Amino acid sequence: MWVVECLSYPNWSKTGQGKDRVVILEDADGDGTFDKKTVFFDKGVNFSSVEYGFGGVFVTAIPSLVFIPDANGDDVPDGPAQVLIDGFDLTARHNVANSLTWGPDGWLYGCNGILSNSKIGKPGTPEEQRIPMNCGIWRFHPVRHEFEVVAHGTTNPWGLAFDERGEAFLTNCVIEHAFHVVPGARFKRMFGQDFNPRTFELMQTCADHIHWAGGTWEGSRNATGKHGEAGGGHAHSGAMIYLGDQFPAEYRNNLFTVNIHGQRLNRDKLERLPKGSGYVAKHMPDFAPSGDPWFRGVCVKQGPDGSIYISDWSDTGECHNYDDATIQRENGRIYKVTYMPELPLPRDFNVPTSSGELTQFIRRPNRYHSSLATRLIQERSARGELEKVESYFLKRFAIEAKNKDVRTLWAAHAAGSLTEEDYLMCLSNDDDTIRGWAVRLELEDKAASPEMLAKLADLAKSDPSPYVRLQLASGLQRLPLADRKEIARGLVSHAEDASDNNLVLMMWYGIEPLVAQGDDDVLPL
Repeated sequence: MWVVECLSYPNWSKTGQGKDRVVILEDADGDGTFDKKTVFFDKGVNFSSVEYGFGGVFVTAIPSLVFIPDANGDDVPDGPAQVLIDGFDLTARHNVANSLTWGPDGWLYGCNGILSNSKIGKPGTPEEQRIPMNCGIWRFHPVRHEFEVVAHGTTNPWGLAFDERGEAFLTNCVIEHAFHVVPGARFKRMFGQDFNPRTFELMQTCADHIHWAGGTWEGSRNATGKHGEAGGGHAHSGAMIYLGDQFPAEYRNNLFTVNIHGQRLNRDKLERLPKGSGYVAKHMPDFAPSGDPWFRGVCVKQGPDGSIYISDWSDTGECHNYDDATIQRENGRIYKVTYMPELPLPRDFNVPTSSGELTQFIRRPNRYHSSLATRLIQERSARGELEKVESYFLKRFAIEAKNKDVRTLWAAHAAGSLTEEDYLMCLSNDDDTIRGWAVRLELEDKAASPEMLAKLADLAKSDPSPYVRLQLASGLQRLPLADRKEIARGLVSHAEDASDNNLVLMMWYGIEPLVAQGDDDVLPL
């Protein structure tokens, strides 16, 4: 288990010198508690999250995203931390970049907060060429080293997770706690103006409830009484969508987040709306009440064994406590929550060594295993070690007409095994998740051939699935302005979508630049 120990908070270092650590915890004897701790790196600056992959670890080290290499896997850095991008706001305190997590598409995702007025770019990028953002979701490609803002808005998102069909959900503070992250979305904000003054209307939460009893957010910090009954308070940290096979089926695809003042985990059931393109997050019974007044949970993750792991800062204050003298730095804890009786899982669960075996590993019911297989295949492809025959079978599984497992499509895409012709085939699949993701993945490079544009325009007119139409509306923002019109015409022809607020707003965000430039052709839209 790779863990960040943040000793910098609340006085972020501005000198480039620090003592934050990345440590490795190991349960050598398999008794459920760690008995070996290895300090991997101890000169960190403003560390807030960590993710493993590609021969090292990625760390949000404000104002940067850094990579610490360990190509031979000996748990000793091969060299100094490499700055991949910088520009995250160093003056923000608790609204900093956080929550690194691998997306199903091979990108590394993260969050950023409303006070973190950032301008992101590779080191040395001129300010006018940097990408501005504050609160929202961003992503970074580990091979191409590209940075993108995925969605703008909310308050201080400090958790991001992906469900069974690869849809992202963030957890948030002060305003509502859960948002369905459609790429290109512009969400409700705690305060301030969206970056685009012509947005006009912002997208709302997917939750049908809040975890506090209303009033001012400051007044909800008392987890007893009415606020405790509602869920514990406004402040949430961490996000996990359970996709393991140890807990009963009723927990699968549930969103878990730490309620900081409530000293517990909140649990929401994610359901697709019976009509429309969106989701609803329904309030379920709270999970794992700590009973500890010092409990200050930060992260919640699912492990390879299907257990749930929760990190705890363990302090009496919270994110607004800036008194350096009273902040606890040596009481941190990590809890493992297992559903009993525990399913046996060996400590080393035999990750396949060949890419062919990894292709089968992708189909495992435990999403931890399938996500690991996808990343390993992507890494091998990036190193040029993916054999042609393995790439062929990966492609074949992904594009066959009877395929209903979108995970094979993600893996083939991450490995770079698919062509535009392959995506065209996937757009004719009977499964709307496959079709929707084919739209999203095809437009990743922000270009499409005339044949592909014609197919997308046809789908916009004729596809019966609002989910696919949502992906098409989202994809408008990735296309050159001239290529958006026919797709937009098809999308707005669906009278049944008039009450689908997500779809309507995503259409507007896609065609607004055409209106702004005075294109008369789009006025009827």
